[in-house]
Amino acid sequence: MLTVIDQTLRARLCASPAGDRVIAATLIYQCDDPLAARMSFPASATLDGLEVTWTFARDLLAAGLRMPSGEGDVHVWPCGKRRTMIELSSPEGIALLQLDTEDVQDFLTRSYTAVPPGDELRHIDLDADLAALLADE
Repeated sequence: MLTVIDQTLRARLCASPAGDRVIAATLIYQCDDPLAARMSFPASATLDGLEVTWTFARDLLAAGLRMPSGEGDVHVWPCGKRRTMIELSSPEGIALLQLDTEDVQDFLTRSYTAVPPGDELRHIDLDADLAALLADE
């Protein structure tokens, strides 16, 4: 079984200080963290020149393809039939990204092949996670 799924895609960074620009972004899904999806940006796409990775619920990404979704730092919503918007908020500012919906759907389909919706908890090793948490104290 696949343990990591990643998909690099083009994201339009909207309303950046330099105007709209296309950047590379990578969606990542790890079977050992089945409830989460990650979006990683290379150093060349960030203001401080460091690679940045955001983590959010895989369900949030899926729901955002159909309707505005999210609370807090990450919001996802459809923008017409072919685009999906993702807003990432941090103390440093807000990034507004436009992605091709088909690319996001392809990523989700691949993640569902690895861990079907509803089966996520069967892929979590609670004993190992608890032991790791207690070892950190």
